[in-house]
Amino acid sequence: MITGKKLVATAAVLALSTAVTAQTYQRYGNMTYGSNGYSSQTYGNMTYGSNGNTYQTYGNMTYGSNGYSSQTYGNTTYGNNGTTYQRYGNMVYGSDGYSSQTYGNTTYGNYGR
Repeated sequence: MITGKKLVATAAVLALSTAVTAQTYQRYGNMTYGSNGYSSQTYGNMTYGSNGNTYQTYGNMTYGSNGYSSQTYGNTTYGNNGTTYQRYGNMVYGSDGYSSQTYGNTTYGNYGR
């Protein structure tokens, strides 16, 4: 299960990986599968996305091969694109309208646009 800083950082990555309004993501071990066809695989601090992007995490910083980076403090992640994500329990809320809710290995994401 994704928890804490990892949950917020993962939500930011998932939000960047999709351009449609509602998605479901399921996590099995180090693999994540999205209902939009996106998938990713994580090894240690590296995440490899099926869209060709890679993300590397060092402590509270995440760096993407696409130029995206984020920094997490407590329950809030700040992206270099101006978007912030806040985690409350199993919920994540983004300043861009993205929200997600995680139950077990499944995350339900939605853009409130």
